[in-house]
Amino acid sequence: MNNQLKIALVQSDLVWENPELNRKNFSEKLKSISESVDVIILPEMFTTGFTMHAQEVAETMQGETVEWMKNEALKHKTAMVGSIIVSEDNNYYNRLLFVEPSGKISIYNKRHTFTLVGEDKVFTAGNKKVIMNYKGWKICPLICYDLRFPVWARNIEDYDVLIYVANWPKPRISAWDTLLKARAIENMSYCIGVNRVGIDGVNSEYSGHSAVYDVLGNALTSFKPNKEQIEIVTLEKKHILAYRNKLKFLNDRDVFTLQ
Repeated sequence: MNNQLKIALVQSDLVWENPELNRKNFSEKLKSISESVDVIILPEMFTTGFTMHAQEVAETMQGETVEWMKNEALKHKTAMVGSIIVSEDNNYYNRLLFVEPSGKISIYNKRHTFTLVGEDKVFTAGNKKVIMNYKGWKICPLICYDLRFPVWARNIEDYDVLIYVANWPKPRISAWDTLLKARAIENMSYCIGVNRVGIDGVNSEYSGHSAVYDVLGNALTSFKPNKEQIEIVTLEKKHILAYRNKLKFLNDRDVFTLQ
């Protein structure tokens, strides 16, 4: 078990509906990470931007982006995390991939599809919460709109880290800031949010505000809004254990059934 987990958050602009160019751009960005890290996190739909044109840009699990993530994970000796559009069994999924250097791939399909823009009409919603075990850390990965639904994220598994990858637009960025912090505090876990910047193909603007919060809701990053940037943060297992043992808030959590 690793008592520390070093995370690289990649806040980036995305090229609209161009997987090949986005992969190339991220390969260049990752070269600037000079120190060894355990996990690299990219935004939601990092190869396309938040498009509803799934039929034109979807890939399979045997496609080029999955292979690219496997190669980058092996090259950098780190887990690669981000969501892409996947076509599978005649359905489209907004699917988060957690790709380890060994080639092992864990997946999470976005549960809360964003009805405001019709994501629910294009993409099949996931129905399974996933906890990934990596280097002795229990990690819960979620995607963008999931952030608004605290019951889905509720820490009943004693996970250590909650991750959100996102294309969260600038007009509602205050909600992003507030809810990321709240998820950290209420679940007594680290909470990580990686958001994009720039303007997409339907003129939605994104200002970033990627962040890491500790179990008390303290910010551990200082991303500049509207800027492409990479920050590296080291998470400490002792921080989680110390406050959970001292405060014991999770002992008083409600028991519930999710339907």
